[in-house]
Amino acid sequence: MKSSEQIANEWNLSKRRINEFCSKGKIPGVLKEGRKWLIPDDAVKPDDQRVSSGKYAKKNADKYKTLPIGISDYVRAQADYYYVDKTLLIKEFLDRKPLVSLFTRPRRFGKTLNMDMLRVFFEISDEDTSKYFKDKAIWKCGVEYRGHQGKYPVIFLTFKDVKFNSWKDTLNKIGNLLQEEFGRHQELATSDKLADYEKTYFAKIINGDASKVDLTASLEKLSKMLAKHYKKAPIIIIDEYDTPLQEGYSKDFYDEIIGFMRNFFSGAFKDNKNLTYGFLTGILRIAEESIFSGLNNLTVNSVMDEEYDKYFGFTSSEVREMLEYYGVLDKEKELKDWYDGYLFGSSEIYNPWSVIQYISKGCIPQAYWVNTGKNEILEDVLKVATDDITERLYSLLQGERVIVRIDQNVVYRSLLEEPANIYSLLLVAGYLKTPKKELQADGSYLCEVSIPNREIAAVYKSEILAHLLQIGAITRTTANKIAESLYANDYKRMQKAIAEYMDKSISFYDAGAEGFYHGLVLGLIALMDNQYKIKSNRESGEGRYDISLIPRESKYPGIIMELKWKKNLNADALSELAEEALVQINDKKYDTEMKEEGICDVLKFGIAFSGKKVSIKTK
Repeated sequence: MKSSEQIANEWNLSKRRINEFCSKGKIPGVLKEGRKWLIPDDAVKPDDQRVSSGKYAKKNADKYKTLPIGISDYVRAQADYYYVDKTLLIKEFLDRKPLVSLFTRPRRFGKTLNMDMLRVFFEISDEDTSKYFKDKAIWKCGVEYRGHQGKYPVIFLTFKDVKFNSWKDTLNKIGNLLQEEFGRHQELATSDKLADYEKTYFAKIINGDASKVDLTASLEKLSKMLAKHYKKAPIIIIDEYDTPLQEGYSKDFYDEIIGFMRNFFSGAFKDNKNLTYGFLTGILRIAEESIFSGLNNLTVNSVMDEEYDKYFGFTSSEVREMLEYYGVLDKEKELKDWYDGYLFGSSEIYNPWSVIQYISKGCIPQAYWVNTGKNEILEDVLKVATDDITERLYSLLQGERVIVRIDQNVVYRSLLEEPANIYSLLLVAGYLKTPKKELQADGSYLCEVSIPNREIAAVYKSEILAHLLQIGAITRTTANKIAESLYANDYKRMQKAIAEYMDKSISFYDAGAEGFYHGLVLGLIALMDNQYKIKSNRESGEGRYDISLIPRESKYPGIIMELKWKKNLNADALSELAEEALVQINDKKYDTEMKEEGICDVLKFGIAFSGKKVSIKTK
């Protein structure tokens, strides 16, 4: 006889599913000892009559719950859609009891849905909202947790859609959001527990007559009024708090939004005796702009921390259960390759947005996360990336790990002065993971970082490299031409492709030094398919080559490139400079490294640049 665990592994099903088969009599000859099932060694896997692999589609919508694409309403998500139960977040929070919590996670990892879940759980309501939790994990945790359900007034704001080009429009939108939130608490308008001046202020917000100063104090005043009315201090939830800050940074009204938010959050969270708990979510942790100045009760939880690490995104077991429900468990490896690999604290996490998209679209793997958000800050930092940073970013695309320092305290004003912050931005934005990390005395981390999965590798190419190269639509075509010319050793076609790209995409004033051309060629090569491992500025033979392409399969040749640059060369002089670069490859024996690895077929390219002109010699 075998255990449920053994049979589950053999049949590629979950233990829970095996136990269901046993309890429903679908497996003949089973025995139950205590709480465990024993199954005959020769048992045959029953037909559970679910959808065959890869065929979940609209025609099956009547059989299975719809997947919650873009649903951030907890009540609706758990009632009408396939819901992954994250309610134990409530238990962990109540066990820790931090006064104010900031959760930072990448976009599309379930922050808004979780915050709405907290609102529904804690908020006082005329409706009995316990029915939305009685079949969830939190309800099984005991009366000490159930006792908090529906017992607090709640202030809830989400700034995820506060994306405007001007400070005036941004302030108007914030005013509208506050107007709606005050409107959710209409009981205050006629409360006999409030003074007349408080009701006057309340009416001013509701009627849209509030000044900027009035709006700045709104969270503090609303929390005081709710505490008076209910004799219970409220919970304040601010979702995606940093969205208007990012817009202010990129649209030149940063000083205005920082000044507003500093007072707005200070009134809500600093020394506010009318606060039970506070929650904030965002992508970035903003430190030294003093938004949270003096807020010594703030507990920050980021992708580096182990607390709450399983509640944003899907865990492996949650994904497996979902795949089993939709009858596509055999797609587990493919889904893992594409959408797994994030590390939050010590937990391996899947991108929930992409997992849901993948299953709902018939298990077709592609980059679903692309274009779900925009980060102009990232673009600005990429524009000032140093040669060392550029080379490391290319190394990451080749599947390598690089050692970097991660500072979680992002300071917007110094981003362009400290281009190394690019790694911190890439990590919190979801482009990198940290397989190894070591906390430093100053609070930063020394980390080994890498790209999480195939989806992010694809997004990384289209977004990160695009900004590095400042490319246009012709770049993919150019990269394909370069790839084809390299495989065919057709240097004339390669020269034509690079020259065409430079002519159409690069200003004459952008072209300047060898480092510029080095980065350009590296980027175009990195956009090619992944047949080669790219190395740059490495020692080999009697010197350091510029670029080396080491084949991943023996059917491809090795490739070495030496780049040179001089100003104002005519065609003949440029050709001579390219020949000089080619001779240098041979004289310095740059192919030594490849020969030591058993690569005998090596193509050598001497490439010379002058302004927008290029000449290539090969052997």
